[in-house]
Amino acid sequence: MKKLINDPKNVVNEAVAGFEAAHSDLVRVSHDPIFIVRADAPVAGKVGIVSGGGSGHEPMHGGFVGAGMLDAAVPGAVFTSPTPDPILAATQAVDGGAGVLHIVKNYTGDVLNFETAADLALAEGIEVAAVIINDDVAVKDSLYTAGRRGVAGTVLVEKIAGAAAERGDDLASVARVADKVNSLVRSMGVALTPCVVPHAGEPSFTLADDEIEIGIGIHGEPGRERIKLEPADAIVDRLLGPILTDLPFVSGDRVLLFVNGMGGTPQVELYIVFRRAAEVLAEHGIDIARTLVGNFTTSLEMQGMSISILKLDDELITLWDAPVATAALRWGR
Repeated sequence: MKKLINDPKNVVNEAVAGFEAAHSDLVRVSHDPIFIVRADAPVAGKVGIVSGGGSGHEPMHGGFVGAGMLDAAVPGAVFTSPTPDPILAATQAVDGGAGVLHIVKNYTGDVLNFETAADLALAEGIEVAAVIINDDVAVKDSLYTAGRRGVAGTVLVEKIAGAAAERGDDLASVARVADKVNSLVRSMGVALTPCVVPHAGEPSFTLADDEIEIGIGIHGEPGRERIKLEPADAIVDRLLGPILTDLPFVSGDRVLLFVNGMGGTPQVELYIVFRRAAEVLAEHGIDIARTLVGNFTTSLEMQGMSISILKLDDELITLWDAPVATAALRWGR
């Protein structure tokens, strides 16, 4: 294992300390319990938004803390859910009196621990709502989940719900918007290589040099099938087929097309993927109204990518375009 780390036990703490030093204009960090919060939190009268999960998916979620997106992010150990205590502390830290929304990827540990934290917050008089993200069309029920997994579509939920909270929507309205995005986004990914969890010191799964895994999860979970390596266009077609038929997406739809790298994939390859995806959507009469390309929901150093498509309407376009100022997403400010 070759990694730029010191002690595998200290990876998350040292990474968060580095993030704090790099982005002190945007965030504050609590180290015990550990969570990242926007610099001006709590914002009086504003719905607070908290997300989190296992580390190793950076910039998700800490990279999305800031004005117009998340108010706090709670990092667990690599690929391991945070416990209820830091989730509760983050919830308390962002409570501006208008309630708090938890955005939770559908992994069993995350769901249970966020539920416990919400119950504890309610006992303290903090109103909490939650949305469970399950945008992955690849598999239902896996090593980590009951039901579909929450993957890169989470980024789109966090951005759009964050904009709704920033403009002053109440908790029920922000939760409605988050649920709406989750209901309209579909994702699927592919792995070309495994990743190495620092404390394990060996690949999380094995792939032969000429194999890829279709429908991979963001922790390296198995997908739909393992096949021989194909040209990029053929791989994109394999992913788009299930995505487009699931909602379904139809001619005349306006969409946001999001090509996400898994951590070890260069931008040049992501744009090759985007080119083919755009061609396929055009063939179906689907209008790409907004785009996002880059490494936003990663799986350590895994080579691979995912495609997410979000069906848009005027409300969602307005919220997507609204200003955001985070370490990983920034426009309009």
